[in-house]
Amino acid sequence: MSSPKSQDSGSLNIVNLSPVKFLAGCVVASAIILALGLTGMWRPTAWILAGEVFATILALFVLGSIRYRLHKNALTYGAALVIVSTFAMAGTVETSGFHREIAERGWGHFFQHNVLSFHGLDKLVHADTMLFILGLTFFVAVIAQTRLLEWTTMILLRRWQGWVLPTIISVTMVVSFASGILDGVSMIGLTIRTLVIILMVAAAPTQSIRYAVMVCTVVTTVCGMWLAYGEPPNLIMKANVLSAEGKPLLNDAFFLKHCLPAAVAAYLVVAWSLRSKLRGARVDLVKMDVLDAHAATVRFLQAQKHGEVLTPSEFLETYGAELGDKRAAVLDRVRRGEVMGEAMVRENIPPQVRQSLLGKFVAPELALPLDNRYVLMVLGDVEGADEADTAVNIAIDRLKPRRLLAQKIGALALVPFIGLLVAHALNHHIPLFLASTAGFVVAFLGIANLPRIRQTALREARHEYAEYYFLFPLFLSITLLANIGFFNQLQVVIRNGAQTAGPTLVAWLQFIGCTALSAMLDNNVVADFVSRAILGLDNALIYLFALAQIAGYAAGGCWTHIGSAQSVVAYSFIQRNVDDRYTPFRWIKEMTPPLLGIIGMLTLVIIIQGQLLK
Repeated sequence: MSSPKSQDSGSLNIVNLSPVKFLAGCVVASAIILALGLTGMWRPTAWILAGEVFATILALFVLGSIRYRLHKNALTYGAALVIVSTFAMAGTVETSGFHREIAERGWGHFFQHNVLSFHGLDKLVHADTMLFILGLTFFVAVIAQTRLLEWTTMILLRRWQGWVLPTIISVTMVVSFASGILDGVSMIGLTIRTLVIILMVAAAPTQSIRYAVMVCTVVTTVCGMWLAYGEPPNLIMKANVLSAEGKPLLNDAFFLKHCLPAAVAAYLVVAWSLRSKLRGARVDLVKMDVLDAHAATVRFLQAQKHGEVLTPSEFLETYGAELGDKRAAVLDRVRRGEVMGEAMVRENIPPQVRQSLLGKFVAPELALPLDNRYVLMVLGDVEGADEADTAVNIAIDRLKPRRLLAQKIGALALVPFIGLLVAHALNHHIPLFLASTAGFVVAFLGIANLPRIRQTALREARHEYAEYYFLFPLFLSITLLANIGFFNQLQVVIRNGAQTAGPTLVAWLQFIGCTALSAMLDNNVVADFVSRAILGLDNALIYLFALAQIAGYAAGGCWTHIGSAQSVVAYSFIQRNVDDRYTPFRWIKEMTPPLLGIIGMLTLVIIIQGQLLK
C-alpha cells in the first residue's frame, strides 16, 4: 500500500518551509485567479489546469527530497485551492460536465449530488476506496496485535528444523498471498521484524539481513498485486476503469487471470535471489533464546505491559540511556545478532541496570530470572540457564491462551471481510468499505478488554492512515482535470499507438513509464492519472494495458527508497536497526539486480498476454 514519499535527511541541513505562509499564498493566488476570471481579464485553459496538477505532483517529490521541505498536506491542500479556482474559470458549459450541471440544475443540486452524497464523493475523491483503506488499516493493525505472523513463522521454523531458507521462502509466500487481500504497508512492518529475528538468531551476515528486509518490499508490492484489495493503486484503477454502464471492468476475475501470473513470476525471482543469499543458514533450535523461541507470546506480553513492541535495537536506542557510554557497544553487539541480555552482561553492565532494562523490554516480574539466565549463559552454564527459564516459561504459558483467543477471533473476522468482498464482486452497488469495516469490528472484539494493546492498535492505525490525507485534494484535482476533458486526448494517443505500433509494444511502454514514474512520485497519484488514459478502448486492450500499469506501479515502488510506503518503511528499518550508514544510493544499487530480473519476468508476462490478445 503506497504513501507520500520521504527521505532520510542524512547530512543535509533541512530547512522546513512554513505551511501557514504557503497556504496564505495559495489563498491569495486563488483569489487573484477568480478575480481575473470574473472580470474577463484572463481565462485559464485546460493546459494551465493540467500544468498546476503536474506541478503539484512533482512538488511532492521535490519538496520531500531536497534540503527545503514542505509538509505534504499543506502542499496538496493549498494547491487544491488554486486548482479549483482555475477549474472554475477555465471550464465552460461546452467543455465541463460540472459547469453544465450547475447551469442546468443550479448550485443546490450540484452540492447535493456531488458533495453531500456518497456516490458523488466517490467520483470526486474515491471515497469508497479511501474508506476501505481506512477500515483495512484498522483491521490489519488489530490482527497484527494478535502476533499471528510471528506464531506462524515459528511453526514454520520448527517444521523446517531450523533451516532459514525454506522458512523465509514459506513466510514470504504467505505474506505475498496476504498482501493481495490485506494492507501491504502494515504487512511489511510485521514481516520485516519477524524475518530479522530469524536471521539474527541464525547469525546471518549484515548484508543478508539487509537484503531480506529489502525483499520484503517486493513481496508486499509486486507479489501482492494478484488482487486489488491490498494495494491502493489497484483499487484506484478498479474505481476508474468502468464500462459504459458504470460497472468495474477490473474485477476479481481480471486480477486472477491477468495479474496473478505476473505476481507468481515475480515471486519466483524473489525465491531464487533468496536462495543465493541464505543457502546453508540454520538456527540452532536448542540454543535459541527463550524470548525468540516464544516470539509471538513475548510480543503480545510487551504490548500488554508497555503499549509498544520494539526490536532490541529499537529499544536500546529509545530507552538505553541507562547504559551510558556503553550503549553504543551493546547496540553494536545486538545488531550483530547477539541477545540483548547477554550483550549487556559481556559489556559488564551493572545488574540493577540490566534488570531495569529487561523489565522495561519484557515485564518487570521477568527481569530477575531473565538476567540470571543471561549471566549463566555467558558463564557457559547451560543447565543452570535452562533452570532459570522456568519462571519465564510459566509466565509465557500463562498468557498464551489469551493470545490464542485473540488470534481465533481475528481469524473469525475474515469471514465477514471476505464474504462482503465477494458480495461487492457480485454487486458493485454494495460499498467496498463495508468489508474492511466489518472485519475490523469483529477482530477488535479480540483485544477490546486489553487496554494497552487496544490503544497500541488504534494508535498505529491512525498514524498509518494519516499518511493518506494528502491524497484527497490530489484525487479531486485529477477528477477536475478529467471533467474538463483533458484525458480524452491521451486516450486518442494510446488508441492510435495501439493501431500503429501494436498493443504489446504500447503496453510495455506503459509498464516502463509507470515503473519510472512510480520510482519518483506517489504511485497512488500515478495510478489515478494514468489509468484514465485507457478508458474507451476495447475490453481486451484495457485488460492488457491495466496489467502493464499495475505491474509498473508495483515494480517502480520498490526501486528507490522513496518509491512506495513499503520502501520508506524498509529503508528506515535498515538505517535504524541494521546499518546506520546505509545510503539511498546503496538501496538502488542493491535493489537493481533482483528488480531487473523481476522487470524481465513481467515483460515476458506482458508479451505473452499481448500475443494471446491477437
